[in-house]
Amino acid sequence: MGIFRRGDRRDGTDVPRDAEFTFLSEAEGARLRALVREAFAQRGIEVTVEPGRVITHLGWRLGLDNIAAVCHNDSRGPRRWQALVDEHVDRVVRSLNGPQALKALPREQLLTRLHPRFISSDPKRLKAFGYGPPSVPGLLEVLALDLPQTVDMLTGDALSELGEMTALRDRAFQNLRAVRVDKHEVLRDKDGTRVDVLTGGSYFVASLALVLDEVVRRYDKDASAAPHGVLVALPHRHQLAFHVVRDAGVAPSLQALAGFAARGYEESPGALSPSVFWWHEGRFTHVARQDGARLNVELDQEAMELTARFMGA
Repeated sequence: MGIFRRGDRRDGTDVPRDAEFTFLSEAEGARLRALVREAFAQRGIEVTVEPGRVITHLGWRLGLDNIAAVCHNDSRGPRRWQALVDEHVDRVVRSLNGPQALKALPREQLLTRLHPRFISSDPKRLKAFGYGPPSVPGLLEVLALDLPQTVDMLTGDALSELGEMTALRDRAFQNLRAVRVDKHEVLRDKDGTRVDVLTGGSYFVASLALVLDEVVRRYDKDASAAPHGVLVALPHRHQLAFHVVRDAGVAPSLQALAGFAARGYEESPGALSPSVFWWHEGRFTHVARQDGARLNVELDQEAMELTARFMGA
């Protein structure tokens, strides 16, 4: 009968895990990479498959993080992976083969699509994408075009053809403020935990951290100006979670945020950071990261004094 078809079920957690994507088993990781190689080959593109990416014959380096997370999170199981991979590769190929947006669209139309975006701070990316101001530790702030089929990150060289950097960033921030948040949840517990979670289909939901003061005022009516700062997690591009520091609830909320960030980072497409940051007076500082069951907290002197003040209240 159909329900017993081989491959419909995921491997259990008791089998060896894939070294690159630990949410997959070794066999599932191998299957995913084989599907990706086959999908590119069917479209006339030969690729070299590495653990976390593929490299095309033209030298394009394309990460596998997104498609691995999409397959992992699809509840229909491995029988759907081929269709998911085909859809993903089709989008990638359209992006590679299509006209370059900077040359194909009028400048004013490009400016309406310009947004700031976070990407991981890979040293290999610094030359092309290290032009943004420092903001969140471990992440790079870049400018990207929100196109119908893709989101194209712009290199420093490409931006120089579009205009002056300060003016471009100002326009990108105007567009960012209009990004749609599809869902706002408030997670509470009797121990004082309160975490606000913003989620959306936009690739720029996490980027809202760049206008965090405005976001907090919009979604937490009791926050006022947040004089003691805000704890922030950016697990992936579609999510932003925060806790306004106001009382002893900071300790359990930090624990909750750390677990939330770690899970979202491991399991979701567009992964950004498993860490929790403290935003205070416009600056982000790394404060915690959960490794397994252990919470590693790293507070600077200012953060320690603030925490001690609340915990002693």
